[in-house]
Amino acid sequence: MSLLSLSLLIWLGSLLAGLLGSLTGLGGGVVVVPLLALAFHVNLRYAAGASLLSVIATSSGAAAAYVREGWTNVRLGMLLEVATTVGALAGAATAALVPTAAVAVIFGLLLLFAAAGSLRRPPAGADAAPDRLAAALRLGGTYPGASGPVTYGVRRVPGGFALMLAAGWLSGLLGVGSGALKVVAMDDVMRVPFKVSTTTSNFMIGVTAAASVGIYLSRGWLEPRLAAPVVLGVLPGALLGARLLPRMRSRVLRAVFAVAVAVLAGEMILHGFTGRL
Repeated sequence: MSLLSLSLLIWLGSLLAGLLGSLTGLGGGVVVVPLLALAFHVNLRYAAGASLLSVIATSSGAAAAYVREGWTNVRLGMLLEVATTVGALAGAATAALVPTAAVAVIFGLLLLFAAAGSLRRPPAGADAAPDRLAAALRLGGTYPGASGPVTYGVRRVPGGFALMLAAGWLSGLLGVGSGALKVVAMDDVMRVPFKVSTTTSNFMIGVTAAASVGIYLSRGWLEPRLAAPVVLGVLPGALLGARLLPRMRSRVLRAVFAVAVAVLAGEMILHGFTGRL
């Protein structure tokens, strides 16, 4: 197969990954890495490096629109980004120390977590009052509602901060944005409304990826001929998903995504245990 044909196939696969990731709110990285590793037999390190670049591109494109529309909690995102950045640097630094087979198994488990999270019905919103620490840091905010801005509070900041450390470590190790874990930390632990959680997570994942991509670059794990079609595919796919989302039934999309990701998870875990990655 020629380089042009291979690049075109990777571009098409990345386009689909960006579309699915945008429609389900989990990001395209959870599809890009196993797609490159399983379908195109790319080394996991190089697949993770290309995925990190695509995460930066998609986050930068969508985050500006969400901030402008008033959905993103920038103050909360900047606080939690301290944890994810530290975790991402640690994950990228330890990536060379973790065997590829172990990375495959960890990634498969993360995919299963993402699949389960995609089926979870989003809560109606945060109805609890903010706790003392969140109030002192002024982490609460508002989001656009049908009849005007809706005010919400934030709770359990230390617990959310700890989960963000884990999300950052996974991001640096696996080359994904870890959006599923970040949304769970804000939505379930900190009681932030679901749409605010997803948009704030999108705001954060680009910074998290940028913190660790330099280490991948210094170790030679960024291949331009691989990263270019991935970035050029994921970015328009994510933008297309953002346009299609209001017109499509999200429950069906989440179910399809969960099945596809669960299959990929099984393949990654199997290949990891058998040493074929």
